[in-house]
Amino acid sequence: MLDLDLVVLKMKAETSSEIIRNLGGLMLSKGYVKDSYIEAVLEREKNLPTGLPIDDFCVAIPHTDSEHVNQSNIGIATLEKPAIFHSMVSPEEILYVELVFLLAVKDPILQLELLKNLMSVFQNKELLIALRNATSKEEVRELLSCLG
Repeated sequence: MLDLDLVVLKMKAETSSEIIRNLGGLMLSKGYVKDSYIEAVLEREKNLPTGLPIDDFCVAIPHTDSEHVNQSNIGIATLEKPAIFHSMVSPEEILYVELVFLLAVKDPILQLELLKNLMSVFQNKELLIALRNATSKEEVRELLSCLG
């Protein structure tokens, strides 16, 4: 499922919106998502933020409804410097995110499976640090082989 064209290492981005637009644009260019996808993700992120603190390491999993998706995939960005996302647990809390997983899921049942697999990734801080420090897209794919 992991398309290496959707992996961006050391992305230079100032805001969560810029990250979502960059990764979403890659998905759109490959036909994985509909024209409505990026704006739908941005709108959902405003109301239901997706930042997730794991100890002192933060990730974000922006996504939206399956109606905006043509084919399931994941966009992944490691960031040159952390970007601000709001916490999904406490939306008023600001998190400095280092890894972003932009989800495009066509089948809601598969979304539950994917989220479960991502949670196992998120519970492994060493794996998150290895992802953040990855120097090639192939290394990212290898580290995330558990996602299928």
